[in-house]
Amino acid sequence: MSIVVNPHSPQEEIALLAFLDNLKYEYTHTDDAMPLSESQQQEILERDRLYEAGETETFTLEQVINHFGIKE
Repeated sequence: MSIVVNPHSPQEEIALLAFLDNLKYEYTHTDDAMPLSESQQQEILERDRLYEAGETETFTLEQVINHFGIKE
């Protein structure tokens, strides 16, 4: 499994790495594991802006499961 994280500051990156180390998670730290195009970068920044402005809608896991008709 791969997870890409984009910290907003060096302090957030330090905190995230300390958290992973504390829980003994194995991880790889690279600066360009998945290069993004300019339009992809702009989309991420716009989504961040909308989230921080409270202009996004969130759903519980149960709502997502019900919406997509996921059967356990």
